[in-house]
Amino acid sequence: MLFAVARPFFLPIVLLSAVTAVIAGCKDQSPVAGPSRAEVRQERQQQRSKMETAREQLEQIPPPSKNRYLAVHTKDAYGNPFLVVHPATVTLTIIYRDQDPNGFSAGGLLRPPAARKQEIDVRPGDLPQALSSLPADAWPYGRVVAIEESPAAPRTERVAIRRNVEATIQMLNDLGVVVDEWTGSNGALLR
Repeated sequence: MLFAVARPFFLPIVLLSAVTAVIAGCKDQSPVAGPSRAEVRQERQQQRSKMETAREQLEQIPPPSKNRYLAVHTKDAYGNPFLVVHPATVTLTIIYRDQDPNGFSAGGLLRPPAARKQEIDVRPGDLPQALSSLPADAWPYGRVVAIEESPAAPRTERVAIRRNVEATIQMLNDLGVVVDEWTGSNGALLR
């Protein structure tokens, strides 16, 4: 009989202590470590200001001359920046102008185009700053960029590469840069 009398008091005490432990446990847990709204808003504002700065710098480059860049049919002969898009990065190829002051032996044996070419791998988010930092003489055809999908990428990465190409084209359009799409050796997009 003693157990029957103690039991009604025992059950509420156990429930009360369980509820107290759950409530105390909830208070001790730290909030999810994610950015606050203000941080997200501030980061977006910084991205917009970077894009705006890059756009202003790129506007100093004259508009593209279509008859000049459409006449080029090989990647090695293309004088403007050339982008090769990979799943996570973009390779930016630049051919710098020959620095011969009198132009007598421009592009001669000592300064062939291959020696003046530079390839840089950049993250897609850093592409606006990379393009806007190029000198004006790296844009002989005007504000136009050639772009192609990575010809060496395996078939399994084609979807990721195509998404990256589309995002890159959208970014270039936002910057006011004309996009000239090229084909790769693997049958990617036709020009």
